[in-house]
Amino acid sequence: MNNARFATNMHILTLLASMPGEWQSSEWLAGSININPVMVRKELSVLQEAGLVVTRKGKDGGSMLGKPAAAITLAEVYAAIKQSEVLGRKNLNPNPKCPVGKNINKKLDQLFLETDDIVAAFLAGKTLAGFVAQFHR
Repeated sequence: MNNARFATNMHILTLLASMPGEWQSSEWLAGSININPVMVRKELSVLQEAGLVVTRKGKDGGSMLGKPAAAITLAEVYAAIKQSEVLGRKNLNPNPKCPVGKNINKKLDQLFLETDDIVAAFLAGKTLAGFVAQFHR
């Protein structure tokens, strides 16, 4: 995952967890992250689809956590937003006449899968509540 999506989503969730039960606007969240509110709304829709947040529209709308921060693992966040492999992308067109080129992507597939499993297992042992606690010491 070679982008800022995980960091952005963790920022959103940390803000929401810091104010449980309160509706927070995408504009307010975006102000803390210093990004466009449209980007926050896009990420909130992904988090809502995963059941991590709830949102409501309208004048009194906003977002809040969909379940307690202690019940949200960082592996759930990772799974909700993962779009690419931890190690990046493979070369799409290696030389099929090369003994390495013709087999490299099969071997990389296994390496990428194993690496992803390690990351997911590590994150499964961490909760949003534990992460948020670092800000309240």
